[in-house]
Formats: sequence, C-alpha cells, structure tokens
Amino acid sequence: MTITTTAAVAFEGVGKAFGPVRAVAGLSVTLHPGETVALLGPNGAGKSTTLDLLLGLRNPDAGRVELFGTTPRAAIAAGKVGAMLQSGGLMEGVKVRELVRLACDLHPRPYPVDQVLAAAGIAEIGDRLVEKLSGGQQQRVRFALATAGDSDLIVLDEPTTGMDVSARQAFWAAMRAQAAQGRTVLFATHYLEEADEVADRVLVLHRGRLLADGTAAEIKARAGARRIAFDLDGPVPEEVLCDLPELRHFEVSGRTVRMQSGDADATVHALYAAGLYPRGLEVSGLGLEQAFIAITTAEDEDK
Repeated sequence: MTITTTAAVAFEGVGKAFGPVRAVAGLSVTLHPGETVALLGPNGAGKSTTLDLLLGLRNPDAGRVELFGTTPRAAIAAGKVGAMLQSGGLMEGVKVRELVRLACDLHPRPYPVDQVLAAAGIAEIGDRLVEKLSGGQQQRVRFALATAGDSDLIVLDEPTTGMDVSARQAFWAAMRAQAAQGRTVLFATHYLEEADEVADRVLVLHRGRLLADGTAAEIKARAGARRIAFDLDGPVPEEVLCDLPELRHFEVSGRTVRMQSGDADATVHALYAAGLYPRGLEVSGLGLEQAFIAITTAEDEDK
C-alpha cells in the first residue's frame, strides 16, 4: 500500500438536491489516512447520497469531492478505492471463486485469489454458485470483492446486514486488520454498537447536514444527558415523573422506570423530594444509540 499524507476523502461545501429535497446540504468534512470512520444517520439523512458522491456515482450540484487529491473516478480507476454497497446484485451463474478472481484480475494491484477468499471467510464456499448463498454469505462475497486488491480506502454500506453474530465478529476482525495496515475505512451502519466498538471517529448526518463529528465518547458527551434506571415498590406515578427537573424522556415497564436527564443529580434529588424511593438506582452515561437519538431529536425540535 502506498503511504500518503494527502487527505483520503475531502468534501468541501458539497450539496446535492433531488427536486425540492436537499439530500446533502453544504457538507464539509475531511477523512485522513488510517482512520476508521462510522457514518450514522436516520433514514433519509443523506448517507447513501454521500457515499454515491464519494464514489463518483453522482455529481454534486455544488462544492467539490476529492479522494487522495484527485477526482473520485480517477482514484477508483487507479485502484485506490474498494467499495461494498447494498445496491446492485451479484453476478449469477458463476461460482464464488470465479467472481472473486474476476475482481482480482480487474484490480490494478490485486491480491492472490486464495488470500482474498480466506480473509473474507469464504474459502470453504469458493465452489458454490453465487445465487445459492445465504444473505450473510453474499455479504462476505461483497466484502471479498471490495478487498480484492491493495486499496487505500475501503467504503462499506451496511456491511453486516444479514450476518449472524459470529459472522459479524469475524467480519470486523478482518476490517480491523485492514485498518491496522494503514487503510482508511468508512462504513455506514444501523448497528450503532458496531460504530461504538469499531470506529475511532463518528460522523452523524441528519437532513443532509453534518450534526456531529468526533469520537464515540465525544458524541456521547455532546448529548449532555445521563441515563437513570430504578424500580418502585408501588404503582408508578407518571404524573409526578413528568414534573421532574431536567427530565428529557422516560419510559415505564411494570414497576421499572428508565429515563434520560440533563442533570441526573437534580432529577434524582427531586425523586426523593417527591416522596418516591427508587430501588436499585443506576445512573450512567448514554450509550451511542441513545446519544444519537438525543442529538437528532434535538435538531428536529429546533426546526
């Protein structure tokens, strides 16, 4: 792999609209070589359009997209980019090994076919027809196609969809190995625990805009809320809970209460002041999923 200090990905004021809908609005972000970056956002946030612009599948209406200092199409033609997309099917009527060999033959800097099959965990199904594979196996074939050569940037769109837990763990072990070699890895996912565990940087898109950019820990801290959970011995007085200070959200399941608070100390103090005596009280920081929901919900409320 070529070592470079040039930005792996650079979006500068990028915009893309489809009629009245702004899929991407003034996006500016830079990804550096060796980073593993998660792209998060609710449905309609602009993730797929952003990846299409990055890969040269669409042209921006405004701004500029560069990969390694050149255009996306030029970078892809030079073999600098490997991509695993949800859209598009796999070629049928061919065996897995044949399809992977084709990808290797087309790459300017190919790896040996057996090495690619082994790294993707599909060596044992190399002689099976592609259309006979399960959804998870097809995802691993797509991964093999994306890593058929010595690319500097790997782009993954919902890569573990359809995989079981063990397959997902094996997949991310393979991706960590790619990142350890200095490659930039950008992946979009709905599995927020994957972003929390794997990414060293998280981008949150919403309505085509970049809402947050930082480590998973920074994203959680930005949400500015804490989780509170406890049980009550008697019926839960929801009308009392609604009046607690700094309360952002709560849910009740039987006699168990879970809530989010902007000031956990004030909320818990008010619980006792209201004559409630929580059992098994737990106060903790938000997980990435809860932080993600808090950030996007706050953005919607500001509109």
